[in-house]
Amino acid sequence: MFVRPDLTEHTELAEHVPSVDPNYHFVPEVERAILAGFEHNRRVLVQGLHGTGKSTHIEQVAARLGWPLLRINLDGHLTRMDLVGRDAIVLIDGQPTTTFVEGLLPWALQRPVAVVFDEYDAGRPDVMFVIQRLLERDGKFTLLDTNRVMTPHPQFRLFATANTVGLGDGSGLYRGTQVLNQAQVDRWNIVARLDYLEPEVEARVVMGQVPDFEHRPEAEIEMQQMVALAGLVRHGFAAGDLSTVMSPRTIISWAENLVTFGDIATAFRLSFANKCDPAELPILDEYYQRAFG
Repeated sequence: MFVRPDLTEHTELAEHVPSVDPNYHFVPEVERAILAGFEHNRRVLVQGLHGTGKSTHIEQVAARLGWPLLRINLDGHLTRMDLVGRDAIVLIDGQPTTTFVEGLLPWALQRPVAVVFDEYDAGRPDVMFVIQRLLERDGKFTLLDTNRVMTPHPQFRLFATANTVGLGDGSGLYRGTQVLNQAQVDRWNIVARLDYLEPEVEARVVMGQVPDFEHRPEAEIEMQQMVALAGLVRHGFAAGDLSTVMSPRTIISWAENLVTFGDIATAFRLSFANKCDPAELPILDEYYQRAFG
């Protein structure tokens, strides 16, 4: 029996518990890594290409445990003050008063909440150093503005997702990612890696996510061909022939658009081909012909 959070004193957190997706497919090794994070309070970093299900793996484990979850996207606009807090003017007894308003981290630290730092390798340096202290074993957090040292709630948990492992991006796919401080990367207790699924598994996942697709006369054959094309595109990307790659998310969009527009070629253009370099379209067309005959 896995540990579950006690929300008796935090009933307001129920709205932060993700919804269960009954059709979700877990990768066993990644699932075990995330469960270890919840069960044993380990810091878990999940790395993988876009669309492989990094964040949703964490969400769906949290959903099944009934664990409130807060996703924080480390885009270039998130500041240190957003995480820590800031001075603000508030009305107290009708009088404007300057007071310190806690940010996202102090709020989460005091509650049974799992925080997920999305796009961890895109965080600004000043933001990353705020996170570094949390990654240490005791995880205590110092609020200099109020001279407080905060001890995390016993059921506070910390996760992150990243496209790279902090060594930079040589593919050109992930502009804006940073080379991370290796002393900080070393503080993550568990690093799990997600890759694309096996074709037959990926086909089942997409069919599960787009139920209306099954009503098409040749749904299974079409899905096999769509997944086969995605595999060719990924091999072409790995070989340097294409600069854009098809993720499972793209195939789901393709299936949804096929249900909407009724034509597989039109849906493919709208879902993926129009995102590609025009100079690479002849290669993409060759892959399409190979997959669909």
